[in-house]
Amino acid sequence: MSRIGRVERTTKETSVVVEINLDGTGKVDVSTGVGFYDHMLDQLGRHGLFDLTVKTDGDLHIDSHHTIEDTALALGAAFKQALGDKVGIYRFGNCTVPLDESLAQVTVDLSGRPYLVHTEPENMAPMIGSYDTTMTRHIFESFVAQAQIALHIHVPYGRNAHHIVECQFKALARALRYAAEFDPRAAGILPSTKGAL
Repeated sequence: MSRIGRVERTTKETSVVVEINLDGTGKVDVSTGVGFYDHMLDQLGRHGLFDLTVKTDGDLHIDSHHTIEDTALALGAAFKQALGDKVGIYRFGNCTVPLDESLAQVTVDLSGRPYLVHTEPENMAPMIGSYDTTMTRHIFESFVAQAQIALHIHVPYGRNAHHIVECQFKALARALRYAAEFDPRAAGILPSTKGAL
């Protein structure tokens, strides 16, 4: 069974194509025009072992907001599509990842209900290259809205903005990977007492 999602999203502000294979090997081909964001999406694919292709052309002459947001929306929709009926998956996943002085704790529930809890240290540097660090939460909000998952991200401490953001993406990648994997003891079973996810 192939678990691949592909989404094309075109607006007056951006043109986005995302393809994700949940059962890949971490092969990544990403281009959004925002260098640090590309780096984060690369982390997501490689540490999640997702084959991930992202091609975004956006109105970067204004700023990076629309490019980042619309890519996250398309990524969430593609992830949901790739999950399919969710029969036999673990559903829940969590991972804690350190990156030097920073630590990220991520827990996901592929619940069918979008909800985000996100905390990170205050007074972070406002920019990492052309990447606005206030966009990190918005990326996750946009992803969650389309993927329809519950996502809790907590960064209890960290000093370097690059490290703070990157450990979140690495931990998210692993948590999503674990949650989306098939449970050999639950073959053919939908992991929900409600009968739907």
